Amino acid sequence: MAVLHAWRAARVTPLGELNAPPRMTAVALRLAVQVVLVWSLWRGLYGQSGTTAGLSRDQAVTYAVLAVLASRLRELDQYAGRDTVLQHMHFGTIVYWYLRPLPPQRYYALRAAGEQLYGLAWALTGYVICLAAGVVEPPGSAGVAGVFLLSMLLGQWVLYYVMLVLDQLCFWTVRNTAAMLILLFAQNLLSGVYAPLWFFPDWFVTMSAFLPFQATLSVPLSLYVGRIPLSDAAFQLSVQAAWVVALALFTRLLWRRAARRVISQGG
Repeated sequence: MAVLHAWRAARVTPLGELNAPPRMTAVALRLAVQVVLVWSLWRGLYGQSGTTAGLSRDQAVTYAVLAVLASRLRELDQYAGRDTVLQHMHFGTIVYWYLRPLPPQRYYALRAAGEQLYGLAWALTGYVICLAAGVVEPPGSAGVAGVFLLSMLLGQWVLYYVMLVLDQLCFWTVRNTAAMLILLFAQNLLSGVYAPLWFFPDWFVTMSAFLPFQATLSVPLSLYVGRIPLSDAAFQLSVQAAWVVALALFTRLLWRRAARRVISQGG
């Protein structure tokens, strides 16, 4: 029974796309357009220069394209199924999360795992196509590939907790759509989704080093393209692991505090 509950929770969001072929087509087209535009942009930026910020054109293009593919890991549309924490708080249905056989924190984790596995299928398909087409470079060695995979796993773990904290804020703000958009933009900017962090001023890079965002994506992709050498990989992995532990403890505390704010009438 527990396995059945876990399976049902994990497939909630992916079913929203799998049961709507037009949405899947739109996702594929959007992903393809994003890859082409990013590839064209960075090739154009490096058209008159060989190396910038310690990175060659092929490294920069690979980083940018992989960032687009990696962003698909957590870009599923929860709003269509009206299953976001923000929507539940607005409509007062968050109370049902506390009446289900699964505890709310476990339901949230299982649903997120299902979303990431589904997003991983999209990302891997796009990666294989881009690799075959020569759009991205392969990892420099088997060691680099192994470290990248481990770092990417830790990065997605950190991202899960970052997104969880944003959702948990809804228990105190209820209506915070604008704040959520600002925080999501900050998360994408500071994690290196829009542009590699080494293109930003030194003070910006120093500030981001004290935040968990760059551990989600910038570190794994920097390891992949060689911007961070293998000799520094152990330190970067330890920082990512530290953020996982710290955020896990913090979100556990927030779950306990949030439960005290839920009443039988709703949010």
